[in-house]
Amino acid sequence: MRIISCKILREFCQKHADSCDALYNWYRIASKADWRNLNDAQKTYKTAEAVGNFTVFNIKGNRYRLIVDIVYNYQRIYIKYILTHADYDKRTWKNAPYF
Repeated sequence: MRIISCKILREFCQKHADSCDALYNWYRIASKADWRNLNDAQKTYKTAEAVGNFTVFNIKGNRYRLIVDIVYNYQRIYIKYILTHADYDKRTWKNAPYF
């Protein structure tokens, strides 16, 4: 999978240093993955789930939520948001349009 944009990951790590290792591990695994659908992603990340228009990954034991748009046909992951659990619960992101 090709991941777009890593800038969001770097900026989040600067604000939440404790998330860096977990985000790096997610990036390393996801960038080598060959996911064709949500079930494939769930084989790697059991807690991955479809929410609204996006796929949500729990990061660092559910402390953070990584919200992405996965275009399986093109093997691309567009990072939309990384949120703390509290910000995620506000759900303002849920119905944002696709990229």
